[in-house]
Amino acid sequence: MRKRRLFVLTALLVVVLALGYANRASVRNLWDQVTGADFAGGGHGSVTLVIHPGETGTDVANALVKADIVKSFHIVYGLLIARNQTFYPGTYSMRLEMSSLSALTALGDERNRISEVVVIKEGYRLSNTFSALSAATGISVSQFQQTAADLGAIGVPSGEVSAEGWLFPATYSFDPSQSALQMLAAMVDRTKQELRRYSVPAAQWHRVLTLASVVQKEGRQTPDFYKISRVFLNRIAAGMNLQSDATVSYGVSGNTVSTSAADRASANGYNTYLHAGLPIGPISAPGSIAIDAALHPAEGKWLYFCAINLATGETVFSETYAQHEVAVKQWQAWMRANPGYGG
Repeated sequence: MRKRRLFVLTALLVVVLALGYANRASVRNLWDQVTGADFAGGGHGSVTLVIHPGETGTDVANALVKADIVKSFHIVYGLLIARNQTFYPGTYSMRLEMSSLSALTALGDERNRISEVVVIKEGYRLSNTFSALSAATGISVSQFQQTAADLGAIGVPSGEVSAEGWLFPATYSFDPSQSALQMLAAMVDRTKQELRRYSVPAAQWHRVLTLASVVQKEGRQTPDFYKISRVFLNRIAAGMNLQSDATVSYGVSGNTVSTSAADRASANGYNTYLHAGLPIGPISAPGSIAIDAALHPAEGKWLYFCAINLATGETVFSETYAQHEVAVKQWQAWMRANPGYGG
C-alpha cells in the first residue's frame, strides 16, 4: 500500500513538473508579478505603440519598456522568445503598465492594430482623392498636393502630365505612421498592379489609362463602358475628334455634364473638340471596369452616344449624326423636365 501511494505521488509530481515546464513562460510571468518584477493585469489608460518595418524582438521589447507599457525588458524579451512571437509593422492600441504576457498577447491581436480606412471612388479627380485622404488621415490637402507634384517620388512614370489617373480607386487601410508619400506611392503601385493584371505593356500605360479615364467619366451603366470605348476608338480610326464634354470640362476645371461654347473654345490639351485623338492625360481615376473597357471595347459601328436620362443613366448609341440628333433632343427634353439637375 505504501509503495502504491509513493508511486501515485511520484506520478503526480512528474505531471506537475511536466505541466510546469510546458507552461514555464506563464509560470514565470506569474512569479514575476507576485514578486513585483513585472506589472500585473491588463493595464490602464491608453497609449499607442508603433512597430516599424524591420524591427527585431529586441527593438519591440525596448519600445514596450520605453512607452511604460511593460516594466522589464528582460522579462518581456524572455517571454517573447519563449513564445516565438512574430510581429507585424503598424500602430497598435495598448495600455499602460500591462503585464508582459498581456502586452504580447495584445500585440498579437489584429483588432488592436490601428488603421485609417479611406474609400477612393471610381472617377475621382485628384482634388476629390486628396480631400478623402485628408479627411481620413488628418494630413492636409496641401501636403498631398505638394507630395503628388513630385511624380517620380511617388512612382508615376516620367512624361505624365500629373498624378491624375494614377491613384487607383479602391478601399485603402493606411497606418497612422505612414506619410503622404508612402500613401500616394502605394496607390500608384496599385494602379500598376492593375495594368499588369491585364498584361498591359508599360509603353501603353499612358494611352490605356487616358482612354479608361474618359470612359469612366462618360459612362453610367457598366455595359455602356464597353460601347463608349468603341465609340471613341471608332472616331479616332475615322479621323474624327472625340468631342468629349468630360475632357472639355476637366480642361476648364469644370464639373458639369454639358459644356458651353466658351468651354469648347478653350485652347488646352484636354479639349477634344479642338484637338484630335485622346487628351494629353487622364481626367479621372479609372476603375478596373473602365480599364477593361479600354482594352476590350464592344463590337459596333457607333460614332455617337448621348445620355437621355441622367437619373437612370440610359444612353443611346448612334451610327449616324441624324440618329444622334434625335437622341440629343430626347436629352434636351429630359433636362427641361428636370431643371437644375446639374447638367
